[in-house]
Formats: sequence, C-alpha cells, structure tokens
Amino acid sequence: MKLTQIKGNTWVIEASQLIPLYKLGDGRCVLLDSGLLSDREGLEEALRANRLTPAGVLCSHAHVDHCANNGYFQEKYGTKIALTSPEAGMCSSLLTLKCYFLTLTPETVERESGCMLHTPDVIIPPADGPFSFCGAEFQIVHTPGHSSGHVCAVTPDNVCYTADAVLSAELLGAKLPYNLSQRMALGSREKLRGLGCGAYVMAHRGVCSGAGFNALIDANQELIHRRAEEILQLVDHPMTASQIDEAACVRYQLFTRRPSRALRFERNVRFFIEYLTDGGRLEELCRNGAVYYVRGENS
Repeated sequence: MKLTQIKGNTWVIEASQLIPLYKLGDGRCVLLDSGLLSDREGLEEALRANRLTPAGVLCSHAHVDHCANNGYFQEKYGTKIALTSPEAGMCSSLLTLKCYFLTLTPETVERESGCMLHTPDVIIPPADGPFSFCGAEFQIVHTPGHSSGHVCAVTPDNVCYTADAVLSAELLGAKLPYNLSQRMALGSREKLRGLGCGAYVMAHRGVCSGAGFNALIDANQELIHRRAEEILQLVDHPMTASQIDEAACVRYQLFTRRPSRALRFERNVRFFIEYLTDGGRLEELCRNGAVYYVRGENS
C-alpha cells in the first residue's frame, strides 16, 4: 500500500479506501480509521515499511470498512482507540452491532463482522472543538447522518478527513448511497461548508482542495435529492417497502444471488423511504396488518 503526503505531517495510506494518518514524530502516528479486515496485512506492511507504529486510531465511525482492525491494533501494539459514545456502543456487543446491519441475522453479523467488537480507550467529547489525542491536537466536527455518532477530524495541518460524510467525485454515481438518516446527513454536509480547510480527504478514494469543496457538497446534496425523487416515482400504487425495494433494484440493475447483499440493498432503500415519509412525500397505510406506502400530498 502506498503512502501519499497531503500536507505537512498528514498522509494517506491507499488501502481499499483512503486511511489518513498524522505523523507524531519518533516513529509514531495516529491513524484516522483502521480499514477493512482484508486490509490488515497490507496496512501493517505499509506502516512497517515507513517505520511507523500506530499510537492511536481516531475513528470516524463504527462501520466495518472503518474500524475492523481497531481491536487488533489495540491488542498487538497497545494502540489507543478513540470513538464517540454512540459508535462505541455499537461495537460493544453483537446485538448492538446488529443495529448497524439492521436486516442481517445475528449469526450473519457475527460471522461477517465480529471483528468490529472492541472497547475504545477514549470517548470523543460530544461537542465540536479541539481534541487532544496521543500528543496532537485535532479538531472534531460531529456529522451524524451516515451513522449516529459519525465525526470528521481536522489534523493540525488543517486537513479535514470527512470519512463518509461526503462522497468523493468518483462515487457520485452511487446507486443507493447509505445514510442512516438522509435528512441528518444533508444537514451535516451543510455544516462542513464553513470549515475553510486547505484539503479534504474522503474515505472512498478522493482528495479535494479547499477551493473545490463547496461544489462537491452541492453535488452530494443533489445526488440524494435525485435518488429520493427516482425512488418516489417508483411508487405508482400502494406498495410495501419490500416491493419498493424490488422496484428500485430493477431500476438500478442491482441484481445479486447473495441474500446478505440483497438485504443490504433493502436496508438502503428503506432509509430513502423513511426520508420521503418524514418529508410528507410518502404516506403510510395499513392493509391486513402490513404497511403500504402511497404518494403523499407533498409529492
């Protein structure tokens, strides 16, 4: 895995996603997330090749592609792990972890993502502001929406790691962008407009200059509104959430033979249904004990 300098002591490791790190000196660094389980060997090799030891992981949120190696680094290197309290709670047991996967069975969650279970050493404060960690001072910006306790971190070099709060330009064709709350994710992106950082690192393969960041936020917001409108147009008669999900999978050609993958599609579609329902564009009604959705007055 390649290390690329962003600015000063802020670098990124090019794993399955971009994992920023901040060099502390004397061979230590703070990782901003720890990546997928499958990234572990390459991530360790990249650190060894650059004579770096992970003193800490300032973790943006508890999703499997961002924290799967937290517990491993904690045990092997004595790495200090920092998470917000909602994300720490998510990683505390299989049942709380299931809240993230939602549609998957507990045994599937354990088999596929049990590596996420760990107890952080430090809880990130619930308010925005400075956060001293492993001898360096970061700025924390709380950006809930993608997950309940998602945060962005600004390094001492004024480089912001947006994690999954913002999609990179390369991913603006995403068919079903995941957000636990689309409304809150929209609000969190607006909050990031005024940071004034010199560079922004998106977890999923993108680095943006400060000058281009507002346009990227605009494109992110437009993507969510467009997908919501497309899903709304699929509801041309009373439909269950599963029927809307099937129609969306046909619309976006999301065909799979793996039930666990299909269940993830259903989860993502449901979050758009919830967004449309809260906005009055879909309404709920009951038939034979089942919930159906119809277009609302605001649609």
